[in-house]
This record gives sequence, C-alpha cells and structure tokens, in this order.
Amino acid sequence: MFSFLLSPDNIPFVSALVLMLLIGVAEATGLGAGLALGEGLAGADGDVNVETPSLLSWINVGRLPLLMLIVVFLFAFGMTGLVGQRVFALILGQPAPWFLAVPAALAVALPVTRVFGRGVAKVMPRDETTAVSRDSLVGRVAVIVTGEARAASAAQARVRDEHGQVHYVMVEPDNAADVFAQGSSVLLVRHAGAKYFAIHNTSASLRDAAV
Repeated sequence: MFSFLLSPDNIPFVSALVLMLLIGVAEATGLGAGLALGEGLAGADGDVNVETPSLLSWINVGRLPLLMLIVVFLFAFGMTGLVGQRVFALILGQPAPWFLAVPAALAVALPVTRVFGRGVAKVMPRDETTAVSRDSLVGRVAVIVTGEARAASAAQARVRDEHGQVHYVMVEPDNAADVFAQGSSVLLVRHAGAKYFAIHNTSASLRDAAV
C-alpha cells in the first residue's frame, strides 16, 4: 500500500490529501485565519462577484467560506485520483501516468465541489451573501471566529450587513497594541482593500447585536 501511495504518479493526489489535513490542523490550532477570504464584497481588489459567470462562481466561491470549498476540493481530488489509480493498477498492473490521471481527477473534483457548495448553501440561507460595498461594513460590529487578530496578523471575523446577511472578512486591530482573541466582539472602523481594521467593542448594546 505504501509503495502504491508513494508512486510518483500518485504524488499529486497524496499531496492534496496531506494539504487538506494540514489546513485542518491549522484551523484547529487557530493558525489558518490568513487562508480565509472575505466574500461577497464589491470592489476591484480580487473579490468574487457571484453574479458574474466564472469558474470560481460556478463552484460557489462567494456563497460559502472559501476555505470550506478548498478542503472539499482537495478531498474530492485526492480521493478520486487514488481510487482511480488503484482501479487502473488492479487492471493493468500499474497506476496511470500522472499527466492523464490529474485531468481526470479534476474533471470529477470540480463538479463534486460545486454540488457540495450548492447543497450547503441551501441549508445555510442566512449566511448566503450578496455583493455590498466594503465601506458599508465600516461601523458595524463583527465577531472573531477563527484565529487571533494582532498587528500584522489578521484573523477571520463574521459581520452582518444592512440586509442581515453574513460576510466573513479579515480583521486586524486598528491599535497595534490590541489583540483580539477568538470570540471577541469588535467594531470595524476602516478598511484597506479587503482587510478591515477594528477596535474593541465596549458597548454592551452593540455587543448584544453582534452576529
């Protein structure tokens, strides 16, 4: 089995599964916040407009947290590739060349990721996002949901826009001396591109209104 997994033609699939596990470990230990992206925000800084047809919008990037879709894609790609290579090896005695196996696995992994994204989006309608301006989120309360925000090290936060829809954004303290632990309630005071800067939310009434 190890010789099969370590075959050069299986390296892309094994690597995908290893990367998936590393992302899981990073998220579990709070080190993966920098991998997440704000979603559904209008602007010219690399955002995904879910209304514009593209491969990313096709697999539901912008409707669900990007990291979730990355993990699903890596799992589907890695497992599809290894299962296919195993079947190929049982029939012909050796795995297929990687340059043939990789496109075949991609052809399966992308639709699987799309179907998963559409399914989850249907059961999470309150978290589905639409394009809003970044400026419209300034002044709103957010909650740190992944990682720990400190100067030069952003963490993922959840914020609700004026339409009641949830967005995930990357947040750093506006004051370099501040640190926001997971679960902290913060007030977004400005943004630079896709990244927001925040201060501690000291208002009990605003804290109660946080998402």
